Amino acid sequence: MQVVIRTDSSTVIGSGHLMRCLTLAGRRQRADGAEVHFICRDLPGNLSHLVPEGGYRLHLLPRHDKVTGLSGYAAWLTVPQEVDAEETVDVLESLGQVDCLVVDSYALDASWESRMRHFAKEIFVIDDLADRKHDCDVLLDQNFYLDKGKRYDGLVPEDCRMLLGPAHALLREEFYEVGRHRRKRRGELKNLLIFYGGSDLTNETCKAVRAVLRLSLPEVQIHVVVGGSNPHKKEVETLCRAHGFLHYHEQVDNMAELMNAADIMLGAGGTTTWERCFLGLPSIVTAIADNQVKICEDCHTAGLIDYLGFYDAVSEQDIAKGLLGMDADRMRRMTARCLRIFDEKGLCDGELEVAASNMEG
Repeated sequence: MQVVIRTDSSTVIGSGHLMRCLTLAGRRQRADGAEVHFICRDLPGNLSHLVPEGGYRLHLLPRHDKVTGLSGYAAWLTVPQEVDAEETVDVLESLGQVDCLVVDSYALDASWESRMRHFAKEIFVIDDLADRKHDCDVLLDQNFYLDKGKRYDGLVPEDCRMLLGPAHALLREEFYEVGRHRRKRRGELKNLLIFYGGSDLTNETCKAVRAVLRLSLPEVQIHVVVGGSNPHKKEVETLCRAHGFLHYHEQVDNMAELMNAADIMLGAGGTTTWERCFLGLPSIVTAIADNQVKICEDCHTAGLIDYLGFYDAVSEQDIAKGLLGMDADRMRRMTARCLRIFDEKGLCDGELEVAASNMEG
């Protein structure tokens, strides 16, 4: 079986799309020995080196630095869809027949996907915006929405298989391993984890650290994690080094262990939401991108997180106030609700029926 994944990472996009696709690639390779290829564009701050390091073939599309007239998510692609499609087709033609083409990009839609029909037996789209049409055979949206059953009405073919909700979350294998030894949470606060994604362009990490410093938490150990592409990491490191209870971590490979050890987490929306929920980790969340707002609002309504708002409206004082409001009862209730979105499906033992297992026709 030959699987091709079209996704990107960059300072602007972040690392979430690439990381979940690497998880999917690993599952396909282990499940049936699939030969996995990645098609990624050479964007500023990309993490495409993780592809060959993971044992997969990387096809790097060229960088275009002077393209104008693109806005919104189209600007993330840095070229018009038509150009991206032509360059992607060139790669696909060199590979021969592809069994499954996975598409994970907010900048691509049905017009791009239709161009790929001749080259792939199956098109598998990962999305969570529900803001455009797709020409696909399978669509995965791993996020929690109160109206998840209606969001894609009219946006996908009638015979498209829909994989919706955290039961299909693409969690890295380390979370399943740690999940088998998930710690019991009693609502105490002795270990605090801070992580706002791989890039954190708006420097929410320093905001959160300064918020914690406003409080008197002498017995709490605070672990601060940044990605390698975080442009503010030196500032974060300097701030942490000034206090013995602040522990600085950069580009870690043991996030599941850090989450499992934590009693509460300050972080962003996005893919880490389901990692936190899987481990029953209470969290105080700031949305750092437009596409995170609806997810955060619905998760807050369901009691899965404490959502503070969009980053530009969240202050250090808001974060500090959120922490002070997290008493033991609230933390225990949040843990129970987080675990329930997996346990109700009988998936709490780490044997998730992830979307990868549904890729075969």
